[in-house]
Amino acid sequence: MIGGMGRWEPNARGRLERAALELYVERGFEQTTVAEIAERAGLTERTFFRHFADKREVLFAGAGTLRELMVGALAAAPESAAPIDAVAAALETASALLQERRDYSRQRQAVIAANAGLQERELIKLASLASALAEALRQRGVTEPAASLTAEAGIAVFKIAFERWHSEPGQPELSQLISESLDELRAVTAGR
Repeated sequence: MIGGMGRWEPNARGRLERAALELYVERGFEQTTVAEIAERAGLTERTFFRHFADKREVLFAGAGTLRELMVGALAAAPESAAPIDAVAAALETASALLQERRDYSRQRQAVIAANAGLQERELIKLASLASALAEALRQRGVTEPAASLTAEAGIAVFKIAFERWHSEPGQPELSQLISESLDELRAVTAGR
């Protein structure tokens, strides 16, 4: 037994994620060690490294799943959908996933905002999402540069809505903020 909980207890990955985020919030990302995360979770460092390559990965481990969900939603959009509407379907899927984890997401974002290296990693993640969406648009027959422009615009909409969702108290659901941001983008590009 470590920390009062058996190492065999289920959901080691989830326990490590919770412990890491708690420690990052309490002490800061840089001041937290893998050993402390493992101890807080009631696990060993070896178990930590079975689940995560390093302590940064705890914050970015869901990026692949998010990318797959968004690309799948874009691909499943009706063939008649305009490229921006197909991207909107991908953003809606992402918002549903994130809405379920709002408290975790807010804490995660606060940790990232306090660390330049993590901010850089977050931007890389967003760039990767934009590339994946652009490729999915190309597979739908959208040519360049329209595919890349649409994907990048979609990620910009997502980023702005996500920041509002976290920073402004009493904000509505993320999906509504994404919809509002898309409407703003459409108004700006239409010259209204």
